[in-house]
Amino acid sequence: MDYEKLTQVMRRLSLEAGDKIMEIYGQDDFEVKSKSDDSPVTAADEAADKIISDGLRAAFPDVMLVTEEQSATHSTTGDTFLIVDPLDGTKEFIHRRGDFTVNIALVEGGVPTRGVVYAPAKNRMFFTTADGQSVEETGAFDKDAVGPTTAISVSKPDNSALMVVASKSHRDQATDDYIGKYSVKDMKSAGSSLKFCLVATGEADIYPRVGRTMEWDTAAGHAVLKGAGGDVIRFDDHSPLTYGKADYANPFFIAYAQGVNLKDA
Repeated sequence: MDYEKLTQVMRRLSLEAGDKIMEIYGQDDFEVKSKSDDSPVTAADEAADKIISDGLRAAFPDVMLVTEEQSATHSTTGDTFLIVDPLDGTKEFIHRRGDFTVNIALVEGGVPTRGVVYAPAKNRMFFTTADGQSVEETGAFDKDAVGPTTAISVSKPDNSALMVVASKSHRDQATDDYIGKYSVKDMKSAGSSLKFCLVATGEADIYPRVGRTMEWDTAAGHAVLKGAGGDVIRFDDHSPLTYGKADYANPFFIAYAQGVNLKDA
């Protein structure tokens, strides 16, 4: 894989998709439909998916592509592929809360190695560079030229005063029970894959997820977190969270900064 080209393509497509998402977000009204699993989908999901999938197929025609909005791709199998969630946090989008993201990642050998997470309503962009280091870009987000970037890295956690980030739309008692095993200084909530990025930048130390997710929800954030020195493990046995699983469904997981004294499930 040409990582330099991949970084440029993923970043540009995420920005193009973000423009389309914000165009629809700015409308007075937009249609919300339900998918077969009752999850919501909007014109923004579908338009962003077309921009990204067309662009990836043109740039990397020989690489398997899995995308949330194209169910035909969900029956493909492999451990090396591009994986896309064109609009993660559709509920945040519908309720106009801003915590939604564009997610594109490369999985190699079952491990997310490169990714981009772009939050267009928040003006935050995180991606892995060609060498795998994660950065946050600021500035005008020119599609053809990378603006100022800052290398990001996870915190050095204080286990007597941890900062926890949890889901805004999917908090439940099981999550709270697990968080209760830690000495928590403060908690913040965030939508979509931004939670991984908050751990990657050191704004949070740990993000436990006791709930259903799919690989396209997590791969880009996982890659950004790994490139910042963090990791994601299974909730049940603390083994690595791997990709290319049956149906692309994830078990419960914990995303964390190295140095957090992890508690058993």
